[in-house]
Amino acid sequence: MDTPRLALLMLALEPRLRGCVFVGPPGSGKSALMHGFADLLPGIQQVALPLGCDQEALLGGLDLEATLQRGERVIRNGVLSRAHGGVLLVEACNLLAEGTTNTLLGALEDGELRIERDGLSRRVPTRFRLLASYDPAEGQPRAHLLDRMGLIVRMPAAATHDARLSIVDRHLNPAHRAWQDEIEMLRGVLELARASLDDVEMTAAQQEELCASAVALGVQGHRADLFASLAARASAALALRDRVQREDLELAVRLVLLPRATRNPAQEEPAPNEAPPPPQESPEPNTADAPGPEMDSLEMAEEILEAVDTELPAVLDALPFSRSRRSRAGSRGSTAGTRGRHVASVPGTLKGQRLDVIATLRAAAPWQRLRTRRHGNLTLRAEDIRIKRYKSKAGALFIFAVDASGSMALNRMRQAKGAVHSLLEQAYVNRDKVALMSFRAQSADLLLPPTSSVELLRRAVDQIPTGGGTPLAATLLLTLEVAEQAKRKGYGNIVLVLLTDGRANIGLRAERAGVDQELQGIAAAVAARGLKTLLIDTQRSFVSHGAGQKLARWLGGEYLYMPSAGSAAIAHAARSAVAI
Repeated sequence: MDTPRLALLMLALEPRLRGCVFVGPPGSGKSALMHGFADLLPGIQQVALPLGCDQEALLGGLDLEATLQRGERVIRNGVLSRAHGGVLLVEACNLLAEGTTNTLLGALEDGELRIERDGLSRRVPTRFRLLASYDPAEGQPRAHLLDRMGLIVRMPAAATHDARLSIVDRHLNPAHRAWQDEIEMLRGVLELARASLDDVEMTAAQQEELCASAVALGVQGHRADLFASLAARASAALALRDRVQREDLELAVRLVLLPRATRNPAQEEPAPNEAPPPPQESPEPNTADAPGPEMDSLEMAEEILEAVDTELPAVLDALPFSRSRRSRAGSRGSTAGTRGRHVASVPGTLKGQRLDVIATLRAAAPWQRLRTRRHGNLTLRAEDIRIKRYKSKAGALFIFAVDASGSMALNRMRQAKGAVHSLLEQAYVNRDKVALMSFRAQSADLLLPPTSSVELLRRAVDQIPTGGGTPLAATLLLTLEVAEQAKRKGYGNIVLVLLTDGRANIGLRAERAGVDQELQGIAAAVAARGLKTLLIDTQRSFVSHGAGQKLARWLGGEYLYMPSAGSAAIAHAARSAVAI
């Protein structure tokens, strides 16, 4: 835990680093470090930002009870204003609502909030240190949020016997003398470092090293350059040195630049059989021809990058900056309704709506002096009523319908299993769910209703029986039932992914000759309900009559001939169908 604790010391010493985020799995010590930060700075205020915090609690607003008692507006401070001058703690920052994240971004960037709401107009100072954490298995936070925090620390997993025993001992004996002595020592180091921080020297060549390292790693923007310089100087001050050294630069790269990397730095090496060029003699040194500081800094930057090279591949896979450059643009968007996050309160009637009691009383408060002259008590009128407006993240429902008939069934099962697993990797972030059905013989079966559990879907796929006829009409009818239930739960994006060759031979009521006509009618009903359809033809030998293409046309969907498609390609095609 030396590096995470050193990051906390650097943040305690240099507030211009703004914040530190700890990235790691459960049990890696993220929360303990965050809450222990106050021990380094006695008397500093720590304020926690709950995940379910709404705009009223975040920004503050009218204190309704005090306003009604005094007959004048009384302002209540929000979470961000209470954290001014102290520390804001945000656990699981990747799960923050989008509106909350946007407000937090503004507070970090400007150091104040301009509040214009509910008839209020004021400026609130918000200069605080931000401590955040998240588990990468639960999804990535907004890259813009991480970009505004100076230090990003990947936590080591505490899995050894001694480590787990030490954690239990620490919680059962929080006042252990050895730990108290260590805290006192760290406070003393901070005092000495704070007195010498402004005098720490950093040369222009060292600054160029950091900038060259940022370029080599593909770091976007210029905040990281400033953060890296501040971190290097803070590291030197904590080591009680008066100038920045190589180890300070390496630490700055590790905690600031490396987590923001979007690519591996290209390192060109000479061919093994290529001889080095002969030295050229120069009678007099010419400063105009001598290598400039830029070339020297590039060479020194490579040395720094080599020192942290072993960490780079894992960081690139675990952090969101590289993913943001190669991921598909766009998002699921959001939907309005009576579920999700409360975003506003508006005048309206109570029929089928939810009453916002606080907003209603707030609207009535300015008129109470006039009304109480007539009635003598609190009076509400119809124009005071405020109802809640909600917005929820609009996840997509992928309905996988797998043709379990014929000789190709086992191949389709394998493809469906991999594609479902790939889709669910990001299901938690996008609020996506996957339903699974199979069809064979005389009927279609819903093996698993909409879920985001990878394990349940894996088991369902493993247990699918195969062989028999192809009842496509029954499959589409079952799809309609599942889609109707999903729409009632707020799913606006519903994608039917059919893994089949499209050759139906079993009808609902029609005889063999009338199967196509019956199937066309049900397909038209599916298209009329607004379902997005993707038919993936997995037949190895392409059939010229094009049954799959005809069915996709009836459904108003997309047709892909992918006889040897991998699971990743199928998952990508399904995600693309959301934007059709």
